[in-house]
Amino acid sequence: MPWYCEYLIFYFVIISVVSVFVTIYDKQAAKRRKRRVPEKTLLLLSAFGGSVSMLCAMLIIRHKTKHLKFMLGIPMIICLQGLLSAFIFFLTRWI
Repeated sequence: MPWYCEYLIFYFVIISVVSVFVTIYDKQAAKRRKRRVPEKTLLLLSAFGGSVSMLCAMLIIRHKTKHLKFMLGIPMIICLQGLLSAFIFFLTRWI
C-alpha cells in the first residue's frame, strides 16, 4: 500500500465527520430559525469528500431532502468522485 493511503483515509474520515456535523447543525439552525449554513458550503463539503456521509445524514435526519439541488447534486458528486477514483486507480496501474 502506498505511503499516502493512511493520510487519505484520515482525510476522508475527518471530512466525513465534519460534513455530518455541519448538516446536523444546519438542521438545528433551521428549526430554531437561527443563522443557517450556506448551501454553497454544504455542497463544497460534499465535493471535498464528504458526499456519502452527508447524503446519509441528510436522509436520516430528513434535511434538504425536498431540494433537487441536493437530492440530485450530491449523488452526481458521488458518481463523479467514483469515476475520478477509478480513473486514478487505473492510471496508476499503468505507470
